[in-house]
Amino acid sequence: MTTRRPGLPADDAPVWEKLKRLPVSPGVYFYKNQQGKIIYIGKAKVLRNRVRSYFVGTPDRPKTAMLVARIWDLETIVTRSDVDALLTEANLIKEHRPKYNVDLRDDRSFPYIRITKEDFPQVFVTRDIIKDGSIYYGPYTNVKSLRASLAVIRNIFTIRSCKYTITDDAIAKNKIQLCLDYHIKRCDGPCQGLIQKADYREMIDRVESFLKGDTGPVESWLEQHMQESSQSLAFEDAARFRDQLTAVRTYAAKQRLKTSDFYDRDVIALARQENLAAGMLLRIRSGKLIGKEHFFFKNTDDQENGALVGQLMTNLYTDTIYIPKEILVPCEVEDQDIVEKWLAVQAGYKVSLHLPKIGEKRDLQQLAERNAELMLAELIAQQKLKVEFIPKMVRALQDDLQLPAAPRRIDGFDISHLGGTETVASMVCFMDAKPAKKEYRKFQIKTVEGIDDFASMREVIHRRYSRVKAEALSEPDLILIDGGKGQLSAAKGVLDQLGLSHIPILGLAKRLEEVFLPGNSDALNLPKTSPSVILLRRIRDEAHRFAITFQRKRRGKRMVMSALDTIEGIGPKRRLALIQHFQSVTRIKNATVEEIEAIPGISHAQAERIKNALA
Repeated sequence: MTTRRPGLPADDAPVWEKLKRLPVSPGVYFYKNQQGKIIYIGKAKVLRNRVRSYFVGTPDRPKTAMLVARIWDLETIVTRSDVDALLTEANLIKEHRPKYNVDLRDDRSFPYIRITKEDFPQVFVTRDIIKDGSIYYGPYTNVKSLRASLAVIRNIFTIRSCKYTITDDAIAKNKIQLCLDYHIKRCDGPCQGLIQKADYREMIDRVESFLKGDTGPVESWLEQHMQESSQSLAFEDAARFRDQLTAVRTYAAKQRLKTSDFYDRDVIALARQENLAAGMLLRIRSGKLIGKEHFFFKNTDDQENGALVGQLMTNLYTDTIYIPKEILVPCEVEDQDIVEKWLAVQAGYKVSLHLPKIGEKRDLQQLAERNAELMLAELIAQQKLKVEFIPKMVRALQDDLQLPAAPRRIDGFDISHLGGTETVASMVCFMDAKPAKKEYRKFQIKTVEGIDDFASMREVIHRRYSRVKAEALSEPDLILIDGGKGQLSAAKGVLDQLGLSHIPILGLAKRLEEVFLPGNSDALNLPKTSPSVILLRRIRDEAHRFAITFQRKRRGKRMVMSALDTIEGIGPKRRLALIQHFQSVTRIKNATVEEIEAIPGISHAQAERIKNALA
């Protein structure tokens, strides 16, 4: 029998068998823990070599050692090329956010400027990427600056602001009326066919040039039209073009930094401290600095700079339409050849990654690095302030309960049922006196029959905190039980059995809003209007609301199913298909026989039987 070194997965883990059958191909691999949850996603030029390397020798980084010890299962996706593997990895990390991958904070919420794919395109800010042929510029992290730029665009270009779908048919049938924007000369009236598609498209092309930082074509066009309007004695139009030209030149003048070669390029820099990192992007267009964006990473302690820069680039350039031909980077990028191939595919032309050593480009790189260091220092200062700040309500609760530490995380539990049926439990979590809804949990009570709130509370407390122990999850600073001495005693007994007696726990009785502590038969003498009781009541009410909502939802599903149970020939699979399609019995009842028959697995005779039974 082979003896494996400590820190490797258990001998019966499925990963060992799968390691023997790994393909010699590029692709993406998933590591899963014993609960089946994805804990790490990676890419590889050769899956067999890369995946097996985790299990050979001793990991040189603590985070990698922790990862390997938790691997239970493995899955792979073979891709056509290493470039496809790079993009697939980036998309899957965004979707699953595994625990041991570097976390690019809030990358899903960055705004873009979207130019829709229509005969008369709209231009607006969005945070949602829709793959419908629309053009996206971004991402932007400075929303204030972004909206200021969009305001300049609105002032210069007569782009429509409405959300209507303008088609030839809509114009011919006069479906859309002219709005105020047309009358104040902020729109050219495409809804009434008052501007041709080609002319509107030409204006959108100038908008795109503007967004790329090239204001020259816009200035030339405005100056030409100003002169033509003046010569034809259309002085009002000439004044409007003059004002727009002034706005463009004012906007361009704000871009103080200029380079001597007038090229388009992006400059990327990185600053690091402990397990945090800040990435900085400077956008240089036509030699002018037109914008900067910052990005924060966490859980970076085991990552090389090249890997972080590579991940930042895949997030930056996956959805944006324009990529400059040169990108300055602070170090050699991990799998740089693959990244450059992928960028070329995205851009449609060769994109070079360049590490500057001297000259003007090095000055740009140092400027970006200084900005990254400033942003990281600001983040650390904010985090320190956040850690040090404790809300007054939490401080008051600590004092009233005489707790050794401020109860910054409080878990609240409630039981809900209907006459002993459909019994469920809820757990809500408050962090610094505010709901942390990502930490909320719902439980279906499995071991209790009839009305027994004490046994139900024992079950849910045991299920929750045995998992907390097994998975080394964060323990609460305080547990709140919705109930009096009985429910509190039941919960406390479970905590003692699990070896978690050090976690403070209390009960809040509904009738008189009394607070009970373990071992005390009398309630605490706390004023009902005190900040402590107000906070506890808020948590209790939220737990009650969450439990009631879950219980009603389950009861509604059961009632829907029971209405279909009596129909001959409609078994569990067909009932489920009906509910998934129509969502309610009322909708099934109002549907036609043909609509019911359209559900896969439902015959015409069965559809008629369902319709008659629910009539």
